[in-house]
Amino acid sequence: MEIILLRHGATQGNLEKRYIGRTDEPLSMEGVLQAQALLSQLPYPTRIFTSPYLRCRQTVELAFGRLDYYCVQDLREFDFGRFEGHTADELAGDAEYRQWVDGDCQGPCPGGDNQEAFSRRCCEAFASIIQQYADCPRMAFVLHGGSIMAIMERFARPKQSFYSYHLGNCQYYICRVETADGQICLTREGEG
Repeated sequence: MEIILLRHGATQGNLEKRYIGRTDEPLSMEGVLQAQALLSQLPYPTRIFTSPYLRCRQTVELAFGRLDYYCVQDLREFDFGRFEGHTADELAGDAEYRQWVDGDCQGPCPGGDNQEAFSRRCCEAFASIIQQYADCPRMAFVLHGGSIMAIMERFARPKQSFYSYHLGNCQYYICRVETADGQICLTREGEG
């Protein structure tokens, strides 16, 4: 099986370098153009899964045309809690923010997610889909940067750190999926 892990197009919050997790922003004009440019670049998937957030749904519709897709709640982005909607500069004097950043952003965000639970949620949803549709030749997942990093950190080989899998808006990984003894392994075949 082959999968495409595609990050959604840019939103205004992305362009302003804001923490945008649970905020359900639409694509900016730049994001619309990014997604439209993918229409002729990506191989067509048999099935498409996406986060329920608008920016992902819009990216699916622009990048893959009129193909049906399935929204999966547990593939949604990290909730930045009190930091949501702010930039790093705006939060620079905030002691809780400094503590979170100094801990490599692995601890809980006040009023939001913690990294371990977030990664577990995304990876369990992804694994469930892979197991349920094991006979599907090609699937696309249109997700958020954090969701993709969590999935790649858990399943990609050779193993790398969470942040090494960061993608820009409308960038993607194409991976071969292998399963053995109930274990899922992703091998990168391309990226863009």
